[in-house]
Amino acid sequence: MTLEEVHGQETVVESADRMQTAGKALHELLVSAQREECLTVGVYESAKVMNVDPDSVTFCILAADEYDEGDIALQIHFTLIQAFCCENDINIVRLNDTEKVAQILGLTDESAEPKDLHCILITNPNEDAWKDPALEKLGIFCDESRKVYDWVPSITLPE
Repeated sequence: MTLEEVHGQETVVESADRMQTAGKALHELLVSAQREECLTVGVYESAKVMNVDPDSVTFCILAADEYDEGDIALQIHFTLIQAFCCENDINIVRLNDTEKVAQILGLTDESAEPKDLHCILITNPNEDAWKDPALEKLGIFCDESRKVYDWVPSITLPE
């Protein structure tokens, strides 16, 4: 086995561990942010918060399923939100499973109207008000991703 092969295997393991850690941290963040009432859910609701008080936004999650990839209007919204987040130094990630997000947030009631889970903001109206270790882990994950030119990294939530 060559040095390149060994290094390549280590990189794959590191990447998988890093992704798993980020997925767990995101799950923890969603639960604690909901408990602290620091969540804004929905594309339009998120746009309102970003317009009125962009300094309160600390993290952004864009979620879409496979069938959403063909929704041009949603992709335009995502592009605008990504640009806003990059301009305002807001960490941002993508998810590919809105159903898991709905389960985590307890929004799986079949009788209720489906909630728009395509954009979720973690807000913090006062910088000192709420510190979460999961938010710090995700900040590091986003910083590391940007170092390898992955501006909006994708995360997979744990089962």
